[in-house]
Amino acid sequence: MASRMRQWGMAALMILLLALASQPADAQTAPAPAVLVADDIQVTRDRRLIARGNVEAFQDGTRLTAQAIEYNPDTGALTITGPIVIDDGNGTRILANQAELSNDLQNGLLTGARLVLNDQLQLASVQMNRVGGRYTQLYKTAVTSCHVCENDPRPPLWQIRAKRVIHDEEARQLYFDHAQLRIRNTPILYLPRLRLPDPTQDRATGFLIPELQSNSRLGTGLRIPYFIKLGDHRDLTLTPYLANNTQTLEFRYRQAFRRGRIIFEGTYSNDELQPNDARGFLFGAGRFDLNRDFVLEFDIEAVSDDAYLNDYGYFSKDRLDSQIQVSRARRDEFIRLSYINYKSLRDDEDDDVLPSDVVEALYERRFFPSALGGEVRLAAAAHAHERASSLDFDANGDGVVDGRDVLRFNVSAEWLHTFQMGGLQTQTRLGVAGDVIRVSDDSIFDDGDSGLAPHAAVTLRYPLARSSASGARHVIEPFAQLAWVGGDGLAVPNEESTRVEFDEGNLLTLSRFPATDRRERGWAVALGGTWSRFDPAGWSASLTLGQILREENQADFSDTTGLSGTTSDFLLAGQLKFNGGLAVSGRTLFNESFDVAKAEVRGDWSNDRLDLGGSYIWISEDPAIELPSPIGELTFDGAYKIDRFWTASVDWRYDLEEGRAATAGAGLTYTNECVRVGVSINRSFADSTTIEPSTSLGLTVSLRGFSANTGERVEPRSCGKQAR
Repeated sequence: MASRMRQWGMAALMILLLALASQPADAQTAPAPAVLVADDIQVTRDRRLIARGNVEAFQDGTRLTAQAIEYNPDTGALTITGPIVIDDGNGTRILANQAELSNDLQNGLLTGARLVLNDQLQLASVQMNRVGGRYTQLYKTAVTSCHVCENDPRPPLWQIRAKRVIHDEEARQLYFDHAQLRIRNTPILYLPRLRLPDPTQDRATGFLIPELQSNSRLGTGLRIPYFIKLGDHRDLTLTPYLANNTQTLEFRYRQAFRRGRIIFEGTYSNDELQPNDARGFLFGAGRFDLNRDFVLEFDIEAVSDDAYLNDYGYFSKDRLDSQIQVSRARRDEFIRLSYINYKSLRDDEDDDVLPSDVVEALYERRFFPSALGGEVRLAAAAHAHERASSLDFDANGDGVVDGRDVLRFNVSAEWLHTFQMGGLQTQTRLGVAGDVIRVSDDSIFDDGDSGLAPHAAVTLRYPLARSSASGARHVIEPFAQLAWVGGDGLAVPNEESTRVEFDEGNLLTLSRFPATDRRERGWAVALGGTWSRFDPAGWSASLTLGQILREENQADFSDTTGLSGTTSDFLLAGQLKFNGGLAVSGRTLFNESFDVAKAEVRGDWSNDRLDLGGSYIWISEDPAIELPSPIGELTFDGAYKIDRFWTASVDWRYDLEEGRAATAGAGLTYTNECVRVGVSINRSFADSTTIEPSTSLGLTVSLRGFSANTGERVEPRSCGKQAR
């Protein structure tokens, strides 16, 4: 081994000296000479060098291996005997039987050659020319990304046959002359000219994966996306969608700026569902970093009619919101100013009598005064919303509340201090809030109201921890809070706090209303505790139980909130996690008679082959919030990797009260190193005056090797006896 290494080193030194001696005087500007190592070296009288056996050549990052190389110093040409492998270090590899190349390996002729791009796309040809180190021309070429076994007589699953193929390494493009697409060996498409990106391309103008789709309302159609690269930081995708009952153009525009980004997507449709009507939607979003840490964010959501999104299956939203917002978040300060416009797509809602335009401003600041200790929080908020309609009157002359507009101002100051007494942790809160609410276009609340709400609270926690003999760690934390909020409730309508949630996140807050147009008043005690277990085997569990006791009943808490009356329902919430990928979480509200107001459970299980998820939700009837009957729903979604090529997926949503499915879908995907085929079916059972049940079928076929590089790697098929 040592003698062979010395022979390789001497050969390399001889080649380097001969190459340098053959260069002109200004060779300092010429490319670096090729360096060769081999098992056997011969130098003839005319200075021709012949290297045989395990030959390797290096030139500017390019590596060549062969059985024999003959170097002519007069012409600078290399005559190479294969099998030959040339690797440029950038994802391009050339294999050939014979070659005549320049000494920098950038120009020449190769026979029986094969070009491999990014270890994915193979181009086999009778003859190959290298020109200028940039262009590679292949003649009588077969192109595929399928794994081809030497002794397998079957042709690849797909291939493109071409009279000539040119690979532009700098532009990373492939140009085909007289291209013919074949499935197995059957021609199905002929194109005189064809241009496709090579697999090393990140973004390139060209066609994307087409999709064949069948919809029970739109008919059978084809989507053909075309991606347009407008520069390094912006692009446009146009997708014609042609079906039996629609002609649609979909678009998406993206642009990145130095300090932000935007994206807009939408459609324009002419269909048979609403003939003579232009239909479509426009969604957009953006974010920009402004000076002094401010951030500008916006989103736009607009649609031509209430049924369009459901007819075409683009989104499942039944309310649209368009917003523009400026905010700044610092360690001790938060500022936000926003405007939101809402549009409802629901049959039973009229935008004219809904608060469609909303303006909000919020300022929060905190201090840590050394004289007082603890933390001081200051906040100021403003909110306004209006309806498009105005105050109307019925036949009796009574006012009808259809156009109520509301303006609200809130300010607050609060001092918090936490201290430790042995194992007992005590937190104190002391503060005051001021509220001013003005109401207009309302026959019942003709002006508004204002008031002050002082508050105080003491929260006690006593965490206990122990470890069992098995190494499991248990933590029990009982807690109690005594709270008081003064002042009288304001005589204003409940506009913002109509839907209240009681959960472990707000168990120890002073008010569980979602907005400050309402506040809980009087004395209240919150009692409860949390238990957690952390097992060394990798699983963990936690459980929280709590209840609230009040001095007096609170208005605007409906039965399903679990907060009505002077004694709240019991709140029970828990989580269970296993290191095998299983996780379950749940929450419920129930009273002393174990009557359940709300319940929800979510479970997920994930491993190398399986992803499963499901949930159960139940809410009892509550006429106070326009819920005349209970809501019960089951959902399930999952994906199973059958083997390394096949993956199945399913999703399902079932309405327990209606006794029927709401939506259902299934999909099957086949993926290997050269093709990806996906089949899907989706069914929507929704039915209303604007929405009809529909079924859609989808088929996508992607020939791998020409798509933009996503970094995804697929294990190639084996050439063993079990290969298929």
